[in-house]
Amino acid sequence: MTDQKTNKGLNIGLWVAQAFVALMLLWGGYAKLGTPLEELSQMMPWAAENPSLLTFTGILDLLGGLGLLLPAILRIKPQLTVYAAYGTAALMVAAAIFHISRGEYESVGMNVVILLIALFIAWGRSKKAPILPKS
Repeated sequence: MTDQKTNKGLNIGLWVAQAFVALMLLWGGYAKLGTPLEELSQMMPWAAENPSLLTFTGILDLLGGLGLLLPAILRIKPQLTVYAAYGTAALMVAAAIFHISRGEYESVGMNVVILLIALFIAWGRSKKAPILPKS
């Protein structure tokens, strides 16, 4: 009985983590792709320097957010959620390196938090509480 409660609690925690990271990524992707470049350039000076990078990261954010939720919710190839979590972790490592290279140390903390949550999702959905595909 304890295993069942632990597994249920872990499953709920994983869903909360997936929703949190997915919303962060979807919001970031929407902001990068939907906000005029002039406005973004005021918040992120690098956006004006490299709009292609901005578009690329916006698309990656959207795909990551969708990948963390849709395969698991629809139970169609739910293993893709694990891959999306690993991809999100890699994206956060790249983002942290980017921010460090620009001296934007205040941004690295959130990258590390999302990285750790993404690794928790990958571990949990691959080892402890996988979602089974529709049969």
